[in-house]
Amino acid sequence: MIRYDLPTHWIRYDGQTITNALAEAKGTILSLKTIPYQRQWVERLQQLELKREVAGTSRIEGADFTERELDEAMKESPAQLVTRSQRQAHAAVQTYRWIAALPDDQRADADLILEIHRRIVTGADDDHCPPGKLRSQDQNVNFGALRHRGAEGGAEVERAFSRLVEAMQREFRDHDPIVQAMAAHYHVAAMHPFLDGNGRTARALEALLLRCAGLRDTAFIAMSNYYYDEKRAYLQALADTRQRGHDLTPFLLFALKGVAVQGGRLLAQIQHELKKEVFRNFMFDLFGRLKSPRKRVLAKRQIGIMKSLLESESLTSIVLSDTLWANYSSLKNPGKAFVRDAQMLRELGAVLITRNEADILIMTLNLEWPTQITETEFFERVKSMLKSKTQSTFTHD
Repeated sequence: MIRYDLPTHWIRYDGQTITNALAEAKGTILSLKTIPYQRQWVERLQQLELKREVAGTSRIEGADFTERELDEAMKESPAQLVTRSQRQAHAAVQTYRWIAALPDDQRADADLILEIHRRIVTGADDDHCPPGKLRSQDQNVNFGALRHRGAEGGAEVERAFSRLVEAMQREFRDHDPIVQAMAAHYHVAAMHPFLDGNGRTARALEALLLRCAGLRDTAFIAMSNYYYDEKRAYLQALADTRQRGHDLTPFLLFALKGVAVQGGRLLAQIQHELKKEVFRNFMFDLFGRLKSPRKRVLAKRQIGIMKSLLESESLTSIVLSDTLWANYSSLKNPGKAFVRDAQMLRELGAVLITRNEADILIMTLNLEWPTQITETEFFERVKSMLKSKTQSTFTHD
């Protein structure tokens, strides 16, 4: 049993060792804060990040739920929450939404940490864990594969908690805000001041402090999703830090990598949305300038195909033709017209067509298309294809 020792220094680490990891994390955050975006993209991505965060922080503790159960728990007013896992997920959702509404300069004091815990366990674990209350005398907890013991219940845990909060107001201030957030995460997890919900509280506190450090709006990332994906390494980093007398270096190296990994994934998603928007604008601009009646009819149908693919990016020809049936139903041979439209888009380079294992055609947008074709090339290709033998019967449909 590895017993808890009250730290003599609450934020101690090898600054030189973490320099590169910290620089990479801060660079990722800067990229997220400066990349152009549309509000609707971010709101959609943030809902996905919240779902990842909630799923990660709950599953680390052993929660088990299906995607459908998680979706239900994510609702503001779920129809029913059958399992404890669902109730924990719902409590986490409400807690993170509350955190998101706090002011950017929110002070992380004792009351705030206790309030995070109260929200995390209420309705989920309050049948055995007093919400927002430190452990009392003789209420002790053991955790981890190596069986660590949290601070002794009663006087020791109260003293440790009080000193941590004091350190967060003083000693922490001399360090990078990202490091502060991760240090607070580690110390709450190592101390285990509550009967239950310690890990979830530690990760939510970290999320709040990271938000105040700049990880908000476009930059909110699901660190708990990273911790869950790397659960073994996560628990090992916490244990290594504890065994080294609360030297934060191992945990900081691990957690800072998580900021870079998760932030990079979110950055790639925003860049992907940017490419879709460029494609959309390019599509409407070029196809909208096809002037003859025949070309305008063609453009309307092909824009319909590309708009559907902008929503799903990749669809089978069967699903796509069924979705766009109204655009083709009045034609003499709807199927052939759809095939010709699709082939023309492929020849223009706007879409890619492949076959899956069932030999069904799959259509996918080529999001690089706007960078691969000039306006002159576009109009020349359209003119050439409409004159070609394969397109000669197009206007008779």
